[in-house]
Amino acid sequence: MSPSGGHSWRYWPRFWGRFLRRRLPSSLWGRSLLIIILPVFLMQVAVTWAFFDAHWQTVTARLSEGLAGEIAWAVESYRDDPSASNLAAIADRAERSMQLSIALQEGRTLPRERDSSVFGVVDRTLNDALDSRLDDPFWFSTTSYPAYVDIQVQQPQGVLRIIAPRERAVATQGHIFVLWLTLATVLLMSVAILFIRNQVRAIERLSEAAEDFGRGIDAPRFRPSGAREVRSAARAFMDMRERIQRHIEQRTVLLASVSHDLRTPLTRLRLELALADQTRRTRAMLGDLDEMEHMIDEYLAFARGEAGEAPQSIDLKTLLEAVGAQVRKRGAGVEIAAPEDPVQAMVRPLAFRRALTNLAGNAADHGGRVRLSLRRAGGELEIAVEDDGPGIPEAQREDAFRPFSRLDDARNQNTKGVGLGLAIARDVARSHGGDITLDASDLGGLKAVIRLPG
Repeated sequence: MSPSGGHSWRYWPRFWGRFLRRRLPSSLWGRSLLIIILPVFLMQVAVTWAFFDAHWQTVTARLSEGLAGEIAWAVESYRDDPSASNLAAIADRAERSMQLSIALQEGRTLPRERDSSVFGVVDRTLNDALDSRLDDPFWFSTTSYPAYVDIQVQQPQGVLRIIAPRERAVATQGHIFVLWLTLATVLLMSVAILFIRNQVRAIERLSEAAEDFGRGIDAPRFRPSGAREVRSAARAFMDMRERIQRHIEQRTVLLASVSHDLRTPLTRLRLELALADQTRRTRAMLGDLDEMEHMIDEYLAFARGEAGEAPQSIDLKTLLEAVGAQVRKRGAGVEIAAPEDPVQAMVRPLAFRRALTNLAGNAADHGGRVRLSLRRAGGELEIAVEDDGPGIPEAQREDAFRPFSRLDDARNQNTKGVGLGLAIARDVARSHGGDITLDASDLGGLKAVIRLPG
């Protein structure tokens, strides 16, 4: 309902809540600074306001009233006897007792304009004090001289000018209090910011180590630091990382043994068939052996995930051209769209090449035209593999990433393979901190997009 409706009291809290969420910083560092700076700033404003309201203005008003009374005495004394001798006596007494310099400027009139002080309250306070004590027109300036106040009173003979020390009209030590308060606040806030930065930096290092591990990059220099809770979380992460690495190593060794055990009898069978008479039946059996070896290779690659390979910085444009050359050998037309300059990315070369080869091979198997493109999108790198084949219905695109999934209705069944190509490609992309999505291509078929952190 609109704010003008009967339920506006329910709308405004939600409106201000959304407004603050959009404006407030989202990072822990920014929010920590806000938690420290905002209360200190509000406290300083409140203390300064209370000081000026309760102390500085009161003292300034009392000083201005006292000065106005002395000026009124001088004016009245001169009005009673406007002789030069009386003016000299008044000026001498004012100089010795009140630190006031009094002089008559004969034939002069009051200035018409006056510069206002930076602190308007000074001018208002002095103006009120003089107005309450003097009956004659007057003019004053608190800015003409840094250390003095210039006050002029109109008399029949001319202008009676009084120069008074500034501290007689204004509490001049107020800015010292504000300065010390500001310096102390800045010093304490700087110390607090340094401590908060150290704590936030420890959390950032933990986040970077976790992100690097998720992308397959080891962080050997990472050490727990920061507060006790942060160090506890860092140690828990390191224990988890070690358990995962041990599991991967054990699985890799086990799969290597399984690969050896499976390949030995297959090699024996292939040798026996090669020595046997070549008939239609033996040729069919050799085809079955080829398919079995391909299935074993595909399964082992999916289970192993190339986990033991070290990341390296490679040129994705060069990799794209190499994969395109392989696809051309399969009889498909290949189009490559990439920036002119090299595009570097930190990846595991063999694993990433296998993922890209799987996607491009599937595109070549199901279409006669393949497009490979590379571009930067914001802070990410995007590699798109498109074909002009039958595509995959939108409702089945996520199912295509399932291991051993065969979408016979959408794509022609691949005679070689067990439905692990997309699963392997997504596993590789996610191990690099990215992902793969499927969409419709403007070529008429399927579009597979690999997104990697830039």
